[in-house]
Amino acid sequence: MSAPTTTPHTEGPAGGTTIRRRRRGPRTWLAALPLLVFTGLCFGIPLGAIAFGAVTRTDPAGGATRVTGEHLARSLQGPYLGSLVGSVQLSALTALLATLLGVLSAQALVTSRSTALRSAALTASGVLANFGGVPLAFAFIATAGISGVVTQLADLTGLGWDLYSFTGLTVVYLYFLIPLMVLVTVPALDGLRPQWREAAQNNGATGRQFWRHVGLPVLAPSLLGGFVLLFGTAFAAHATAAALVGGSVPLVTLKIADALSGNVLTGQENVALALGLDMILIAGLVMAVYLPLQRRSARWLR
Repeated sequence: MSAPTTTPHTEGPAGGTTIRRRRRGPRTWLAALPLLVFTGLCFGIPLGAIAFGAVTRTDPAGGATRVTGEHLARSLQGPYLGSLVGSVQLSALTALLATLLGVLSAQALVTSRSTALRSAALTASGVLANFGGVPLAFAFIATAGISGVVTQLADLTGLGWDLYSFTGLTVVYLYFLIPLMVLVTVPALDGLRPQWREAAQNNGATGRQFWRHVGLPVLAPSLLGGFVLLFGTAFAAHATAAALVGGSVPLVTLKIADALSGNVLTGQENVALALGLDMILIAGLVMAVYLPLQRRSARWLR
């Protein structure tokens, strides 16, 4: 049996006894070791392979490999740069719209007196937030496509509606981004203490003044964090866009798939890896913004 951990006592400056606790760092690292190994295998190895392929070039004749920045430079030029810009524009627009609509929907649920409605809405949000890919694209094609049920009944084609466009893809992305924002925002709205509103009312503040000076400043980290999370989700989405618009809308995920499969040009696999590295860098910037906001919102609303 191992000896019990002792807690040494030391004399304080005023003659009292202070307790100094010994840190158990090695045990903590051992407990986290399986997770670290799993993370290294599942994320570290693919990341290393992408980075290696993005900055190297192999001579097909001699088989020699040399370091080059050609692939990274090409990924930031021409149609590849256009696909990056298109993905950023689509992600920013859908994240902004989903943030506004999601916050309004979450506020309606929080202020509702019906617990059954709240439970049903949150359950539906949990399902819809994870509903994407080819099934979602097929559902919209059958509903709002050229021959879709709603398109025929409401004559959407005559109104200029086109599902297979940037606008149509925006609507499809909102289908799963708004429920995700609801799930993110409801706990933050629940964290607003009723005492804050009562104190504002006792001091003569109106509802608009409460939200302007108390509610929104407190919720700002959560709302910004939710926006960043939605941006990252939309930026990384691939299957829905691939099944719905193909190459008609320039998106970086679609360009990567085309480069890897050789649909446009052969021998562009390293350019696809460079595009993947560009996406990883953008995702890293997104997480660098999201994590501090998440910690700050948790500190305010605990």
